[in-house]
Amino acid sequence: CVMSFNATDPSGAGGLAGDISTLAAMGAHALPITTSLMLRDTAEIFDHHPIDADMVAEQARNVLEDITVAGWKVGFLGSAEAVSAVAEILSDYPDVPLVSYLPNLGWLDDDQAQPYLEAFRELILPATEVLVGNHKTLTDFLLPDWDSERPASARELAVAAGERGTRFVLVTGIMLPTKGGKGSAGAPEQFIDNVLASPQGALTGEKFEMFETSFVGAGDTLSAALAALLAAGAELQAAVGEALAFMDQTLDSGFRPGMGGVVPDRFFWAMPPAEDGDAPPDGPPEGSTLPDTDTPDT
Repeated sequence: CVMSFNATDPSGAGGLAGDISTLAAMGAHALPITTSLMLRDTAEIFDHHPIDADMVAEQARNVLEDITVAGWKVGFLGSAEAVSAVAEILSDYPDVPLVSYLPNLGWLDDDQAQPYLEAFRELILPATEVLVGNHKTLTDFLLPDWDSERPASARELAVAAGERGTRFVLVTGIMLPTKGGKGSAGAPEQFIDNVLASPQGALTGEKFEMFETSFVGAGDTLSAALAALLAAGAELQAAVGEALAFMDQTLDSGFRPGMGGVVPDRFFWAMPPAEDGDAPPDGPPEGSTLPDTDTPDT
């Protein structure tokens, strides 16, 4: 059983909807705790309404008195007050692995975002086993004064997170130099790296070819998959490799239910094999393996 603290997502792409489907696909039972009511579609986030912090805590406490939890997943918690309430709950279970996902919160007003991020930095990072996020989002959060033309490395981000007590970071979307070959559209091939790092250095990772397709919910998919694997007792590096492979396949099988981004198909393995020549309608290009984007929802 994995308890997920996250916002609702009525598009079904990410948030609690994404966590529940991902955890189920990975063989875990989800314990979903609602932290905010998100107003969004597959293209953009319009607004959100945070749940009262006491109600967030009460949802979790009632379940925890009944069910033994084997893992935590933290997503968007809605408010600084809810961050504090969740951190207090996590402190009672220090031996249960916590995967924290930090989405891009550029859609939030500064007067909401700054106290939220500061509370997340002070209260959630110390309890976090693995912090997951896009390279740009984590750089802005962990190294806000970074002014070098050289992008921060995964190890440098891990050092900054480690100063707050986080043991590992899983950094996605690290842009790699373009290759000399040509992609399907005739442009130079662009690859992105996804790296698990500790303050001592990079530990493991996977490189994927990047396509221009915009995905929604990739970050929630990856972090929830990793939470499920760690809850089942998997070794960290092996769990990261399996979670990245799972996310890659969900994106490769993704579909576009509306006019916005492509949604990961967490149950790609349950579908019958496609006939020769068939392709999912409105899905990503064949072989598309973009693991994360820096849009507000991933």
